[in-house]
Amino acid sequence: MHPPDRIIRLNTVLSRTGLSRSTIYRKIAEGTFPAQLRISVHGAGWRESEINRWIDDPAGWRPRGEFDVDG
Repeated sequence: MHPPDRIIRLNTVLSRTGLSRSTIYRKIAEGTFPAQLRISVHGAGWRESEINRWIDDPAGWRPRGEFDVDG
């Protein structure tokens, strides 16, 4: 069983990736960066595991499909 995935906010994503805010949102639109999750009416965050996957392989990162297996 995997530990629960943390949700991290934009400032943490900015510091962990070294990207600018506009670059993150451009890459989300291109499909080359993990999309944020709505966590409240005015708040959003990212799954820490998805950001870690992107950091490990930015050029090869792709969204996980419904049937992808962790590993």
